[in-house]
Amino acid sequence: MHARHVFVSSLFLLFLLALCLVAILPPRGSPPPGSFFQPWLPPISSGSGTEHDNAGSECDYSDGRWVRDDDAGVTAYTEDCPFLDPGFQCMRNGRRDDSFRYWRWRPHRCRLPKFNATEMLERSRNGRIVFAGDSIGRNQWESMVCMLAGASPAGASRVYEQSGKPISRHKGYLSMVFADYNLSVEYYRAPMVVMVDRLPTNVTSDDGGSVRGAIRLDVLPRHANRWAGADVLLLNTGHWWNVHKTAKAGNYFMVGNRLNKSMDIKEAFRLSLETVKDWELRSAQFSKSYFFFRSYSPSHYSNGTWNTGGSCAGQQDPLTTATTTDYFGEEYSWINAMIAKTTEGIRTHGRKAWFLNITHMTELRPDGHPSRHREPGTPLDAPEDCSHWCLPGLPDAWNEVLYAHLVSIGYDTRRKHK
Repeated sequence: MHARHVFVSSLFLLFLLALCLVAILPPRGSPPPGSFFQPWLPPISSGSGTEHDNAGSECDYSDGRWVRDDDAGVTAYTEDCPFLDPGFQCMRNGRRDDSFRYWRWRPHRCRLPKFNATEMLERSRNGRIVFAGDSIGRNQWESMVCMLAGASPAGASRVYEQSGKPISRHKGYLSMVFADYNLSVEYYRAPMVVMVDRLPTNVTSDDGGSVRGAIRLDVLPRHANRWAGADVLLLNTGHWWNVHKTAKAGNYFMVGNRLNKSMDIKEAFRLSLETVKDWELRSAQFSKSYFFFRSYSPSHYSNGTWNTGGSCAGQQDPLTTATTTDYFGEEYSWINAMIAKTTEGIRTHGRKAWFLNITHMTELRPDGHPSRHREPGTPLDAPEDCSHWCLPGLPDAWNEVLYAHLVSIGYDTRRKHK
């Protein structure tokens, strides 16, 4: 009897322990503590959400951590890639440590496939890949161009700008042609996605000339007609949606012929995304396109902002979720929430649209910026660059996530253009 009582008591204790574990463990799929955007963002897909350890199923690539990988330093391209802005060539500009290149993004519950540039070129034959957005979007475009050029059979010699434009910072657009694949990879400068323009002549201002320009919330940039028909369109915006680029610069919001000097930035941003959404849904050319809207790329200024002496110098390792400080600032989380809602709204109309969430993985990388290692000729007292990214570098991982999505959803322009 004594042995039986001991056995029953042991079973009862095990049962209580199991109940305790169920109570304290988070539900399957919950974000790790401190994962900045995970608690409120909608899923990337409206599918079942089940996740498996393979690249071909639904996966939340945004939820993970950076792991040291000595092989990661063997990048698909080097700073010798002829399509890089001088400002992104950090080692050439004096950076002594290359530690920022030796990290690989590892999602928590699935595998992120390595970017296969040869396969991406083959899948993109006779196609167009278009990036439109601000200069950080150009960061990502240059990364994509250089990764693909490194796998081109003839190298960069068969990759050229369609109109013969020099690869340098300028307003407008660039279209890189991969001749062996009849593929163009294009970048359009659209820092606010909608049109930033001079004040129209039929609009008057009674404030003595303080209005320099208009951010036309219901009009897309003039070159937006070139975006249409892209096989893959990736938009980004966010860094210009602040008082420094709007009211303090004399740029005010405008809808129709009405200039509004008191409109809230959040409301203006919402209206701009409605314009993007309506345009995408109206255009028959997008019926077979893959539409992505990338999330906000955090800056990492500490001890000040970009214009008050803020710095990211000396950072050599990624942060962990547990050590993340609030570099990003929750006041900008609304940008991601609105972008996610917009892409989900487009999806509900049967379009192929996705929110490309790279914010959390980017928040953990204060080590990847040019910092003081800016392009030659930059004044010594110029602000540090803690917004853009060294290349090769972090934007390569963004393109890996983009590539993983495209492969998992069957992207292949060869079928479309038969």
